[in-house]
Amino acid sequence: MSSKSLIVVTGPTAIGKTNLAIKIALNYGTEIVSADSRQFYKEMSIGTAKPTEDETAVVKHHFVDSISIQETYSAGKFETEALATLNKIFEHHPVAVMVGGSGLFVKAVTEGFDVFPEVDPTVRENLNQTYANEGITFLQSQLQILDPIYAAEVDLDNPQRIIRALEVSLTTGRPYSSFRATNTKDSRPFQSIKIGLNMERPHLYDRINKRVDMMIEQGLLEEVERLLPYRNLNALNTVGYSEIFDHLDGKISLDEAVERIKQNTRRFAKRQLTWFRKDTEIVWFHPDDYSSIRNFIDSKLTSRK
Repeated sequence: MSSKSLIVVTGPTAIGKTNLAIKIALNYGTEIVSADSRQFYKEMSIGTAKPTEDETAVVKHHFVDSISIQETYSAGKFETEALATLNKIFEHHPVAVMVGGSGLFVKAVTEGFDVFPEVDPTVRENLNQTYANEGITFLQSQLQILDPIYAAEVDLDNPQRIIRALEVSLTTGRPYSSFRATNTKDSRPFQSIKIGLNMERPHLYDRINKRVDMMIEQGLLEEVERLLPYRNLNALNTVGYSEIFDHLDGKISLDEAVERIKQNTRRFAKRQLTWFRKDTEIVWFHPDDYSSIRNFIDSKLTSRK
């Protein structure tokens, strides 16, 4: 039985995961691995609600500002790199913290995936072109035909996830879901202590709305304007950026773009909660109930000694 422990902080966007993760990391004198797939990108900061410079100065964060939007990055690659990073952290600390709302990336580290095959790059190019020409609805219907299992659980509004699944299915002739590991939990050299954060829906939605307003005040419009030359990249097909692109195209007003960001972020939060509720290992807390969270972690760590 391993004495190493990974404390995982998950939950919907704007719930307070970053703040809690920093508190926990400070308490146990350790480092943080980010499992928020949008915070990996150096060029996207305001719209992804990255930890501030002050926050990253207090606790070392890994996988924040780690790649460019022009690089392709998968959950499988993150699994490999995050596990290597955790091994280094565990050389000096018995505990590490992982935080993020990207369910697939959390799952990759805590449970793992099978090795995925190499994908024919022309298949990816064709799918990206199809997305540009036909929109996401056509890709969604293709996925439901080729891999209904994955279609039932993936975020169907995320073109990156759908294209990734389709390119594997079309290249191999097998459903994407058939390549995913089913029982690799025992191979992890650490125990995972999973904490989910949630609160009453109206309060969460209020937090989301206020965060979007804050992003606009911080300069989200200017950030997206700088990224206009790269708007065709998968990394930018995401909430907070696509709506502003529509505004910059003259399709909608800025006020309407802001309202759409709020609405789409609320929908995203609902999908995150649906994903994480399927994981029976997650123990749920209100983000303000730090004493209960700390007692829960301590009891788990004590039981492993």
